[in-house]
Amino acid sequence: QVQLVESGGGLVQAGGSLRLSCAASGRTFSVYAMGWFRQAPGKEREFVAAFSYSGGNTAYADSVKGRFTISRDNAKNAVFLQMNSLKPEDTAVYYCAADISAVVFPPGGYDYWGQGTQVTVSS
Repeated sequence: QVQLVESGGGLVQAGGSLRLSCAASGRTFSVYAMGWFRQAPGKEREFVAAFSYSGGNTAYADSVKGRFTISRDNAKNAVFLQMNSLKPEDTAVYYCAADISAVVFPPGGYDYWGQGTQVTVSS
């Protein structure tokens, strides 16, 4: 089992920045990749960014590329999402996810999910 807890969300004005954190516990040694997703009210959950522990590969959605950066700590127990130049359309609940079964990157699916953290960007 892998437990994920997101933090760092909040209210920020357009153009501002936030740094989201995802703390992982449990069988973290089995994690192949971690990712960030978001879901706005009335919308489907969408991919934001992912990080592979093998090779340090990253992947980003086109909507956040150049503004968001995903990273991990050296202990493989946390991932971060640095969000800069935030836009109102970035408003959503952001979820951290972990994959333990994928053999390709980015994973097509994830095995564990956090509870989410709210990010609200005002004009």
